[in-house]
Amino acid sequence: MTLVSELEPRALWSHFDRILAIPRASKDEERARRYVIEVAERLGLDSRVDDTGNVVVRKPASPGRESAAATVVQAHLDMVQEKNSDVEFDWSRDAIRARRDGDYLTADGTTLGSDCGVGVASMLALAEARDLVHGPLELLFTVDEETGLNGAAGLGEDLLAGRRLINVDSEEEGVLTIGCAGGADSHLRLALARIAPPAGSRALAVGLFGLKGGHSGVDIHLQRGNAIQLLARALVVGAGGTPHQLAALSGGNAHNAIPREARATLVAGSGEVGAIRAGIEAELTAIRDEYRPAEPDLEWRIDEAEAPAEVYDDASGAAVVHLATGLPHGVVAMSYDIPGLVETSTNLATLAATGDHLEIQLSSRSSVASALRALRGRIRAIGRLAGAAVEEGGGYPGWKPDVDSELLRVVQRVHERQLGKAAEVGAIHAGLECGIIGEKYPGMDMISFGPQIEFPHSPDERVHIDSVARYYELLTAVLAELAGSG
Repeated sequence: MTLVSELEPRALWSHFDRILAIPRASKDEERARRYVIEVAERLGLDSRVDDTGNVVVRKPASPGRESAAATVVQAHLDMVQEKNSDVEFDWSRDAIRARRDGDYLTADGTTLGSDCGVGVASMLALAEARDLVHGPLELLFTVDEETGLNGAAGLGEDLLAGRRLINVDSEEEGVLTIGCAGGADSHLRLALARIAPPAGSRALAVGLFGLKGGHSGVDIHLQRGNAIQLLARALVVGAGGTPHQLAALSGGNAHNAIPREARATLVAGSGEVGAIRAGIEAELTAIRDEYRPAEPDLEWRIDEAEAPAEVYDDASGAAVVHLATGLPHGVVAMSYDIPGLVETSTNLATLAATGDHLEIQLSSRSSVASALRALRGRIRAIGRLAGAAVEEGGGYPGWKPDVDSELLRVVQRVHERQLGKAAEVGAIHAGLECGIIGEKYPGMDMISFGPQIEFPHSPDERVHIDSVARYYELLTAVLAELAGSG
């Protein structure tokens, strides 16, 4: 137990405190799933696991509310595991080290996992509570959300009885989400030829770090730097006029996180190393000045070393850096219908040229299906022009807003009554499981809301502590209202 368990409401925070100690990578949620089932068994509640690994825990209605319609409350068990390169942390066994920073809870150099750990903790608090008014509850804990909403995609179609769903995976307090973007990944693979470097060559190891990164959906409009593209740009501009070979280039960790760090190794003759180093540093200095408002902590390091045994030939090295600089990244189009909403974007998420192949993953999003198809076609065309094989995942659907939703009206009414102000209503440029669940369960009335979580999918992730209490107050009051309305 840590300082987290002392926060209010304690029922919620004590579960989050325990969740911090449970490794829960996407596709490796067994320990988190076991914790949920153990809580259900201790409370005498029915639980069921489908073939994909999703768990539903059923809690009977509070006395006198048995005739109310069932409500599904839903969150995902997995988290994005990002850390700063100078932080020693084993995601398979280490507990996340949470600390308080003023009004926020954050972690020491890693993602906190409040996305969606706070939602999971709130649902476990609902399961335990004996003093709440609610109808029948189905608490749905999905798996493998962060790698493409795969748990929801595999959700058993007979798992849920309820036809109204509250998703608690939102991250902006005071906003009721009723729609989201669809998305899909593209994977490029290019064979590379390796050769021995010229005798007497020296190597330069270049590292770019200190960028903010963030969620590739909700933070993409902030115009933060992509470490992969910025480093590739520095290599092209700084070393392009001097003979050299590329030996390695890599960056990024997750398809839905903007890359924060990247590394490259260049090889050149001893007489050219100084000029290449100066050229790269000059371009990185220009990049730092250019991005200073968005990336004030951008840093780099260049070390000279012995040349590796192999490097890429000129054609392969050029293909790597040209693909890294030429592929799209960032906002592609803003919405014509909703001011300020990103319509279409892509994230150049991961790149690895460390063996005899180049592997690149991009994650694209759009609230317009045709625009998403066009963007993926653009990526495919660029990849094929470079000679790369292009594989495209099936993706996931968007969630079309329903402004006439009865559930929306209830939550709006309760929000204004409980919190003293009207909530904003909108859609987000990120994937939520509601789109998939709505397809599997036709007629599902859905809404999403949550506490204030900032900079998810990066080590800067933080959750506003008091907003969690307000979110939980809203959630329990909505359930009580729904129990009364039948």
